[in-house]
Amino acid sequence: MSNNKKIICENRKARHEYYIEETYEAGIVLKGTEVKSLRQGKSNLKDSYARIENGEIYLYNCHISPYTHGNILNHDPLRRRKLLLHKRDIKKLYGKTEERGLTLIPLRMYFSMRGIAKLELAVAKGKKTYDKRETLKRKTAEREMERALKDRNR
Repeated sequence: MSNNKKIICENRKARHEYYIEETYEAGIVLKGTEVKSLRQGKSNLKDSYARIENGEIYLYNCHISPYTHGNILNHDPLRRRKLLLHKRDIKKLYGKTEERGLTLIPLRMYFSMRGIAKLELAVAKGKKTYDKRETLKRKTAEREMERALKDRNR
């Protein structure tokens, strides 16, 4: 991860729940108070997903809290938000999600170097329970090996 991105929020469970196959960077269509709220770091990607409808990609269940100093023009926290991707990428994603049963999961939301809100979108396949346990066992074993090597080198 390069240091020119200011991460707003991250979906930490995504890598535990899914196999990540590909990632894409997408822009997000936001309202003014949503951008101000994101600058305060008030968002959550947990349980959010993306879906393709009529040749456009929309983000669902992404919670962006209402701006604290906002007025009646504040936004709905869970409204669907349009994602901005190239047409060829949308067609590619549509083919993958329809044929092979993959889903579109947001991994992280961040501000680019130019101050534009971006979303890292992943093409993912759901893990089974035994896969999650296997991954956890492997990570624990790797951690223990590294700890043993570190202790041995002292």
